[in-house]
Amino acid sequence: MTEESEVKQKQLARLAERRQTAAAMGGAARVEAQKKRGKLTARERINLLLDPDSFHEIGMFAKNRNTAYGDIPADGVITGYGKINGRKVYVFSQDFTCMGGSLSETHANKICQVLDAATRNLCPVIGINDSGGARIQDGVDALSGYGRIFLRNTAASGVIPQISAIVGPTAGGAVYSPALMDFTFMVKNTSFTYITGPRVVEAVTREKVTDEDLGGATAAHKKAGVVCRTEENEEECFQSIRGLFSYLPSNNRGERPYNNWGDAADRKEPGLFDLVPANPSKPYSMLPIIEKTFDQRKGEQKNYFELFPMFATNIFTGFSWLNGFSVGIVANQPNSKAGCLDIDASDKASRFIRFCDAFNIPLINLVDVPGYLPGTAQEWGGVIRHGAKMLYAYAEATVPKITVIIRKAYGGSYLGMCSKDLGADAVFAWPSAELAVMGAEGAAPIIFRKDLEKAAEPDKLLQEKIKEYREEFANPYRGAEHLHIDDVIDPADTRVKLITALEMAFNKSELIPWKKHGVGPT
Repeated sequence: MTEESEVKQKQLARLAERRQTAAAMGGAARVEAQKKRGKLTARERINLLLDPDSFHEIGMFAKNRNTAYGDIPADGVITGYGKINGRKVYVFSQDFTCMGGSLSETHANKICQVLDAATRNLCPVIGINDSGGARIQDGVDALSGYGRIFLRNTAASGVIPQISAIVGPTAGGAVYSPALMDFTFMVKNTSFTYITGPRVVEAVTREKVTDEDLGGATAAHKKAGVVCRTEENEEECFQSIRGLFSYLPSNNRGERPYNNWGDAADRKEPGLFDLVPANPSKPYSMLPIIEKTFDQRKGEQKNYFELFPMFATNIFTGFSWLNGFSVGIVANQPNSKAGCLDIDASDKASRFIRFCDAFNIPLINLVDVPGYLPGTAQEWGGVIRHGAKMLYAYAEATVPKITVIIRKAYGGSYLGMCSKDLGADAVFAWPSAELAVMGAEGAAPIIFRKDLEKAAEPDKLLQEKIKEYREEFANPYRGAEHLHIDDVIDPADTRVKLITALEMAFNKSELIPWKKHGVGPT
């Protein structure tokens, strides 16, 4: 072997050794401790999320600037890019086996580098969070790192989809990057997210609470509405992210996702009307209507991806396919709070509407809403300003907006679910639809008050007047006569009508007055 060859062999050996050290992460003992907690390693997570052999790492040899605590392999975060279903995506995965995945200056720089590259190349980004927070030894340099990440999350908002998976602890400043992203997932029993942990809560408020009750996956989803999906384990979490990813374009200028399941565009559903009770006060689930209306795949019943299934259950938000194209669905859910709009439902729907509008995903609205939920808790909680968010989001949206009124559409909530007046491109109504300022039970006693006062049997007369009001004033034909409704349709034709309306509005263009940005309700 020549001297030159020997030098090169040593260089290659050194490279292999450094790669091996980085790949070992925090070492065998810490990796084993991670496994005992029921958690995967940072690299295993990336491999589960991305297509096989598609990951290209960036910054493997990055080092922490503060060396007081020794070298940290890759400085506690794995970054790079790969593919999901053949589409490029950037990813970062915090490594809890290396100083608890704590964020330092270099750690933050690596994440910023990924966010910059994703925004520049118009590719989605996915962050996998498992961190003890800011690295205390790094002081303000660590805090600065969070600020720089937040700045980039905000700059990328509405440009590229940003998805976060919280698969371990996330506390303090670390919670805000996921909160600034579009969708956040959590895993039961192993992930937590909160501003201040149980010990601080107890010290300040004397309230005793566990990690799970304070910021576990179920609490963060069901109570706080911070995360859009809670999964049983990490494998399910990453499969769920891959499922969501299929509905999203790569960026705000990308092509709309298309997925042809072979379902016929002219398919009718004769039994659809039977799913809705004739009694307007009787609850039912909107999910079977969604399943039968949107594209179906042979051998599978569930044909939608629901977001926030445990939060604000009185409204459904999620994605499905309509004639092969990705669409967003906003639907009242009559079996929860009668489908009323309230503070949480308005927040949930308005953010979803704005996401769909930002990424050019058409909106389908299925309406059965009796009004806004009454009560002091709602009024004092600001239902007016929260409800206004939904109005603002619909009015601002320039994507195709198609509305189907299935049963009730009363008062301001009729407008709140995207009426013609808020820019709906097409509005259809089933024969069962009731459009009115208020329900028949509330309107009849007011309109016919004098008749009822004189009646010998006021209760009997009231029932007659309620029926009269519903038949004469609250029917869909009044709205159709004044062009608030485009067509009253046979429910069996709902799918066909939606597809034709979507084709009609697919390439719509709207001129918007110049502005830096709107100032929506708080």
